[in-house]
Amino acid sequence: MSCEFDKSINRWDTDSVKYDAPEIPHQKRTIPMWVADTDFQTPKPILQTIQKGVDHGVLGYTIIPDEWYSSIINWVDKRFDWEVYKEQIIFTPGIVRGIAFVLQCFTQPLDKVMVMSPVYTPFFAVTKNNNREVVYHSLKLGEEQFEVDFDQFEKDILGCKLLILCNPHNPGGRVWTKEELGKIAAICHKNNVLVISDEIHADLTLPGNTHTTYLKSCPIAKQHGIVFMSPSKAFNMAGLSSSYCIIQNPTLLKQYAEFVEALRVNTGNIFSYRTVVSAYNECEDWLVASLNYIQRNIDYVQETLAEKMPKIRCIMPQASFLIFLDCRDLNLTDKKLDEFFKEAGLILNAGVDFGKEGSGFMRMNVGCTMATLKQALSQLKTVYDRSF
Repeated sequence: MSCEFDKSINRWDTDSVKYDAPEIPHQKRTIPMWVADTDFQTPKPILQTIQKGVDHGVLGYTIIPDEWYSSIINWVDKRFDWEVYKEQIIFTPGIVRGIAFVLQCFTQPLDKVMVMSPVYTPFFAVTKNNNREVVYHSLKLGEEQFEVDFDQFEKDILGCKLLILCNPHNPGGRVWTKEELGKIAAICHKNNVLVISDEIHADLTLPGNTHTTYLKSCPIAKQHGIVFMSPSKAFNMAGLSSSYCIIQNPTLLKQYAEFVEALRVNTGNIFSYRTVVSAYNECEDWLVASLNYIQRNIDYVQETLAEKMPKIRCIMPQASFLIFLDCRDLNLTDKKLDEFFKEAGLILNAGVDFGKEGSGFMRMNVGCTMATLKQALSQLKTVYDRSF
């Protein structure tokens, strides 16, 4: 099935954020490797579901079909051994929007909200834009992976009303263990802190690793946790804005359900539901094949850097198609580091954008063809050899 992922699709001039954002130079040697969607064709069953809706000819109002709920219930049971009921699932038109809804529903202006930095940049913006104060807990970089300093975590969480957790972690690709999540849950429960767990990368857990959903990490996690999930990253359908949250505390569930109902932000468009059903019911084999392909890409980057560009170190992800590159040995400022990659024609995310702890790092999206990846690293090596 690797041939499917070797297929090159021209995404220029398609209104793609990744390719057509105003700041992206439209030059032959430019390779966008930043925004976290892949260049793989969305699985055929999903495309066929959309085509079927278009061919019907009427794009009218739509209800949420029972199959949407059952596909989610069966998926999380099969993939994560997690028992969930229909009443605990609420549609969300995008996870960042969902986080904003939770902030508005359960916190007040100027309340403190903690994030674990470096982390997905919209966590900062959605908190600040809703007039809440961001509190930063700095993750530690161990020999191979980012880690939580639990002594410091206990200090940082004091006075906070909410924690936004990235599970698995972005940009570091870390799959938090059940024990780590249990410690987070115990500390948050002790301090009466609500936890949002963004688990959009859960389906992208790489071979040899196991994802634990926050609500299943320990019994008390259900009392104060809200999990957001979506097939959008794993099945390359982010443009459909089809996500959902799962809440297993009846009191929190009732409060949140009433809040989103009052705002009428708990429904999607005509393609939001059946595409999820298609992804979860028909595309698991495609997902497994894509994860194997992504792992091959990651291994290629790691081996190439170690052999030919040793001043750049690959933080090996345990989940997703994003690699956090440790470039600190290049001894460049963050501005110069970004310019270095752009000189090679590569558009990456600057690590410092994920928080000060990301200074000296760059995030590379390897959800692309192997041919594209080889070309990107060839261009990078040319500039590397000239500079170092």
